[in-house]
Amino acid sequence: MSQPLLLTLQIDELAQSFYENLRVRYFPRERNHIPAHLSLFHQLPDEEFTYDAIRELAYATPAFRLTQCIPRSIGHGVAVFLESESLTVLHATLSKVFQASLIAQDRQPFRPHIVVQNKVEAEIARHTLSQLQVASLIEPKGVGLSLWRYLGGPWEHLVDYPFNSGQPR
Repeated sequence: MSQPLLLTLQIDELAQSFYENLRVRYFPRERNHIPAHLSLFHQLPDEEFTYDAIRELAYATPAFRLTQCIPRSIGHGVAVFLESESLTVLHATLSKVFQASLIAQDRQPFRPHIVVQNKVEAEIARHTLSQLQVASLIEPKGVGLSLWRYLGGPWEHLVDYPFNSGQPR
């Protein structure tokens, strides 16, 4: 059986660099095996239908702005939560398409976020949160969808589907 596929929102390069820099600064080095990301689904089937459905939806979706909220504690880490009605609609549409395949984690209420720190002592997370409360806010833009293969820790990037193009990059 092949490894599951993960689906993330591709964000603009400036925002990606911003969140990646936060992740490099705050995420424990020995655990930081994947880039900063906004997960949409954690386990999709590795089937032609999955690729086709995602490509078609990306082609029909215009790029959209996201609103960055104040960073929040996730217990032993910190995440930056993001809001966008377009993202909520996109996620709901994908949930319907893949309804029969969704695992319990992917059936939970959708709370889009980017984890910039995880698996640290609670005191370290509190300190990070206090630092990030005054961090500059940026205006990220959702520009596409990215498929990854889960490799038991690290992820393998498979393909990007930019919004409104239909062609993988």
